[in-house]
Amino acid sequence: MHITSLEKASKTIPNMEGAKGIFKQIPISKADGTPTFSFRVFTIEPGGHTPHHNHPFEHLNYIIEGTGTVIEGNLAHEIKKGDFVMVPPGETHQYRNTSTSPLVMICAVPKEYE
Repeated sequence: MHITSLEKASKTIPNMEGAKGIFKQIPISKADGTPTFSFRVFTIEPGGHTPHHNHPFEHLNYIIEGTGTVIEGNLAHEIKKGDFVMVPPGETHQYRNTSTSPLVMICAVPKEYE
């Protein structure tokens, strides 16, 4: 068993082309022995966004704080605290913070992609 808190996970600026105003933390990772998924937490500052991208694996998200939009291809969906989002493999997507406070979300991905 591994128990930790988000405060213990270092906050880094991810090296992702097309990203703006994002911080990443990895509270549960392959280094902790997770067999399948790593949990990343992204904080997207007001006006910030992830890249408009896709990847060959599913992407599971939970919105911890804030509001914004998730882009599915070219279609925008409003998201808010408490929402879950499942992005299938190969689907082009982007998260945008359209509010004046941080958008914070858990992002579960296969441990090989953390």
